[in-house]
Amino acid sequence: MDTQHIRISDYNYELPDERIAKFPLAQRDQSKLLVYNQGRVGEDRFCHLPDYLPAGELMVFNNTRVIQARLHFRKETGALIEIFLLEPALPADYEQMFQARGHCSWYCLVGNLKKWKEGALCGQFAVGGSQFTIKAERGPQHGTSYRIDFDWESASPDHVPSFAEVIDAIGELPIPPYLNRKSEESDKQTYQTVYSKIKGSVAAPTAGLHFTSEVLKALDEKGIDREELTLHVGAGTFKPVKSEEIGEHEMHTEYFAVRRQTLEKLLRHNCQAIAVGTTSVRTLESLYYVGLRLQSALDSQPEQLHIDQWEPYSQTGTITVEQAIGNILEWLDRNQLDVFHGSTQIIIAPGYDYKIVRMLVTNFHQPQSTLLLLVSAFVHGDWHTIYDYALSHDFRFLSYGDSSLLIP
Repeated sequence: MDTQHIRISDYNYELPDERIAKFPLAQRDQSKLLVYNQGRVGEDRFCHLPDYLPAGELMVFNNTRVIQARLHFRKETGALIEIFLLEPALPADYEQMFQARGHCSWYCLVGNLKKWKEGALCGQFAVGGSQFTIKAERGPQHGTSYRIDFDWESASPDHVPSFAEVIDAIGELPIPPYLNRKSEESDKQTYQTVYSKIKGSVAAPTAGLHFTSEVLKALDEKGIDREELTLHVGAGTFKPVKSEEIGEHEMHTEYFAVRRQTLEKLLRHNCQAIAVGTTSVRTLESLYYVGLRLQSALDSQPEQLHIDQWEPYSQTGTITVEQAIGNILEWLDRNQLDVFHGSTQIIIAPGYDYKIVRMLVTNFHQPQSTLLLLVSAFVHGDWHTIYDYALSHDFRFLSYGDSSLLIP
């Protein structure tokens, strides 16, 4: 299949607004679960997910945590400017940026840009009973975003809060635009997975929203091995495909981190995994191509290991997945590291050959989206069977909707 010539219009379906879940269920694990198993479709409740998984499998979760990425500043003229945090300015070190005190720089989208001609934006906020002032200055354009330099200080220099504390004080959680509503206080809890840990995403890895401590316990009791990785979900996850053919669509870059322990666990499980969510899929599948790069260049620098959008479709050499993971472990040894930090633009669409992911837990995605292409590739083009069933059996769609277990 010539993947780049896929027409996105072939991946359309009618999604009435009333089928988009605006809020989650009160009990996460009581959501509906569609089970697609080698072409056969049925349904159950999500709390019964462990019943469908073979004992001894490895299940991989994305433990990223959504940040309060929407920052609002009001100019003296009264104009409201929104600054939407995308990613730290280079080097893209999330942990370092969140720990920064007094100053940091991010690439950001700017709302109402025409009202921000020049000068700094200023605001005030409180942390721990102390008052602070913050200033935002616009730097050069970076693609569709701008570099924004933030500076903050207090009258008393004894304690300057971290940037993590700053955005917790003044930021707003960025719920998906297709919900067509403002974020509410309840979203701060419901739009996070129960296992979220590492701050950095501007959108939740929504397949994980169905898990509860009870379901995780049941997985453990079933003998399912669990591992976590981190991929920070960017705003590009909502970027629509506007070109007729996907070869003209530019994928966004996302940053991920995978621990040595997770790589070793993959090897022990014959490099096969059950992925929770498309973000886990993109990370796991990108690992193969990182390892393939390292096959002939173990002295590569991290920035040389970025996975380009079409890389999986243009590779001529092949190695086993075990070799690829082994190469990453050897690279970590050489560099005396315990975590691999990488970046990927990978697009997974029909014609893609999955390397690691053997089962997938995922929500129902927007029409004509790259995520729907990923699902289609996973089930060998049989996505209509899944979506027709979900539409005709009252499943709820998108971020706060129901989910599916896909076994191709």
